[in-house]
Amino acid sequence: MSLSSRLLALITPLIDRDGFTPSAVPSVSLMAGHHQVPRTPLMYEPSLVIVLQGRKVGYLGDREIHYDPGQYLVQTLPLPFECETFATPEAPLLGLSVRIDPAMLSELVLETGLESGLGSGHGTEGETAHEQEHETERETALDISPPSQEPLPMASVAMTASMQEAVVRLLRALNDPLDARVMGEARVREVIFEALKGEQGPALRALVHHQGHYSQIIKVLAQMHADVTQDASVEVLARDANMSVSSFHQHFKQITRATPLQYLKRLRLIKARLLLSHDDLNVNQTAEAVGYRSTAQFSRDYKRTFGAPPLRDRRQTRSLTDAVAG
Repeated sequence: MSLSSRLLALITPLIDRDGFTPSAVPSVSLMAGHHQVPRTPLMYEPSLVIVLQGRKVGYLGDREIHYDPGQYLVQTLPLPFECETFATPEAPLLGLSVRIDPAMLSELVLETGLESGLGSGHGTEGETAHEQEHETERETALDISPPSQEPLPMASVAMTASMQEAVVRLLRALNDPLDARVMGEARVREVIFEALKGEQGPALRALVHHQGHYSQIIKVLAQMHADVTQDASVEVLARDANMSVSSFHQHFKQITRATPLQYLKRLRLIKARLLLSHDDLNVNQTAEAVGYRSTAQFSRDYKRTFGAPPLRDRRQTRSLTDAVAG
């Protein structure tokens, strides 16, 4: 049996409905879809999204990100983006999402010995030639090279053989309640370690190092997500990031592919859609909950983003969910 067949054989018994569903390990969600979903705005929390069948295309500003079988998406920041899903009843989308736990990631970065920085490749003052040579050997073993630019907060990465085997072991654990309870988090740790060794390692380590422009933008994004109702100006956000307005605007757009105001609007609308899909809020209450002062403006922005007014979109979403569940 090929590796792809083994992966599908392991995940298929775990999935009984479309969408994202919890697994026996809290940090792992199972993903399925039997129909094509057109390009629509959404947002992932920091995670690894591993597609085993079907395919997805993410659109982040001017970037187009494909994640197909044999690839996985590394999402280090909760960025609003647009996603298109390709699946059929005969060949449904199947995959899993592994949440990136900050504490686990910090421990892994510490244990690799690369917690002091993103790596300049030149050693530090007073470091001996032997120590520098040892560090170079360690970075080579971990497939880590110094980044030439700001890390990408969202990118597709090819599955290495060791990552594939780590996913096999995780899925095996999910299929056995005892293994999931005792070894589940260890299997998750192994998968995140493999991602840390891969091409998106610099972006993952940047979440831990707390230095440079990337880290300053992460701090501001965390503030925006904590309170979407806050109408902070670009000047205030730049001050919070300890950056000039022009530098903040440049680096914010480079990382998120949106201006701060565009980002905040998308964030509010995606959170509003989640509220409408799960809570019994009316449009006025939803608009207020995400920081809109004008319900009419909220409805216009919502329709422009999701293609239908809030209540119609909620009815359509719930009808589709009921049809899939039935």
